Amino acid sequence: MIWVYAVNMFVIGLAVMIHYEFLRRVSLLLPKIHIKHRFRIVLGVCGALTAHAAEVWIFAISFYLMHHADGWGHLEGNFNGSLLDCVYFSFTTFTTLGTGDIEPFGDLRFLTGLESLTGLVLITWTASFLYLEMSRYWDDQ
Repeated sequence: MIWVYAVNMFVIGLAVMIHYEFLRRVSLLLPKIHIKHRFRIVLGVCGALTAHAAEVWIFAISFYLMHHADGWGHLEGNFNGSLLDCVYFSFTTFTTLGTGDIEPFGDLRFLTGLESLTGLVLITWTASFLYLEMSRYWDDQ
């Protein structure tokens, strides 16, 4: 059980660090770009989507490796074991959409629940960040 906890915390920590670094770098970069405010926000949104996609892939690779390793559990349903199926499962989990066409069993369930919570926090963090960036330059249009 300690390995399950350690791997889950490592994956979540990696996703949070990616997100933190993205927000930090964007907050330093946006004021230096000499373009209209609306385009700064568009750049921020595109960057945020890129960061979220990278985080989803981190979880997807973890699901893929766990699914193909002994003792971690497995994924079943509309699932053929491919990395892209794991990416799809990770996107639905990260966004808390959870369509239910792929179901986790075993220790994979813990990472699934933690990915939903992590996705909720990181998506909310992005929304707050973009709101603050919009508020900062709103009058500069």
